[in-house]
Amino acid sequence: MLQLGYLKLDAPFFQASLSGYSDRPMRMLAREFGAPLTFTGVMLSTIIRQPRALKRPMVAVHDDEHPIGAQILGNDPETMVGAAQALHGIGYDLIDLNFACPAPKVLRRERGGYMLNSPDLIIEIFKRVRDAVSCPLLMKLRIGVDDSAESRENFWKVCEGVCSCGLDAVIVHGRTVRQKYRGAADWETVAQVKRRFPKMTVIGSGDLFTAESVAQRLAGAGIDGVTIARGAVGNPWIFPEVRAVLDGRPKPAPPTLAEQGEVIRRHFLAVLDFYQRQKGIAYFRKFSVGYCKRHPLRKKAQLALMAGENEEEVLAAITEWFLSNGQ
Repeated sequence: MLQLGYLKLDAPFFQASLSGYSDRPMRMLAREFGAPLTFTGVMLSTIIRQPRALKRPMVAVHDDEHPIGAQILGNDPETMVGAAQALHGIGYDLIDLNFACPAPKVLRRERGGYMLNSPDLIIEIFKRVRDAVSCPLLMKLRIGVDDSAESRENFWKVCEGVCSCGLDAVIVHGRTVRQKYRGAADWETVAQVKRRFPKMTVIGSGDLFTAESVAQRLAGAGIDGVTIARGAVGNPWIFPEVRAVLDGRPKPAPPTLAEQGEVIRRHFLAVLDFYQRQKGIAYFRKFSVGYCKRHPLRKKAQLALMAGENEEEVLAAITEWFLSNGQ
């Protein structure tokens, strides 16, 4: 179980917000396979403040997606408040404030992880948003901008400022902003957050690619839950596997090649339906990396999937490499 404000999940994990990945096709597949909660990709607060943006397919909420969370990115308190209110107003069940993103284009605009240089501003944005919305409010942090003492002090100042003022959960990725995704995640610091703020719901993030790693981090860090991010790309099977391991049951048998192929085919067709067809073909290629990791001839399978220039070629590649025996 995982309590996020007034929302109660039946498992201590959920699919993370993944910019460029966690669109409706991926979210619906994750829910089908057992994710108790999914998030959209990160949204810019300045864009969400525009009424027309709320009608875009990437933003719209569907009745079959609840509970669903929205993650917003920004550095202006008023704009962040307006975006949170707008997203909650159109049906999002949770709001997550992103002060962790390490993407260079985000940092250049002094958003995301850059904001950890300004802990007082983060705390102000949080308090303003907390006063403005009634839904559960989460915050995504990294453990500092870099490894300097000042940066670590700023991180703890943010934790101190929000963990006692109505934050429903803090999501901590165990890397600095400068690290991006290099090196191993620092789960000891994640554990320290829970030890210092035992009443706060603490969610860990970083390097969770298997059911066993999820169980190990939950137990070892003593935290309340985890987010599954890159580990879910092209791998919706991770959700039932995590449920089984946490329940003390044997993991489900690995999907057969035919089962993998059928899931890839359905995901691909959902992407084509959601986007313009030519865009969807190019967009789906990045998911092939994750899907092919389970294939015994992963490199050849990946090349086959990525070589298609039209719908028929990609579907033919799926059929050849995943509905066959891989020989």
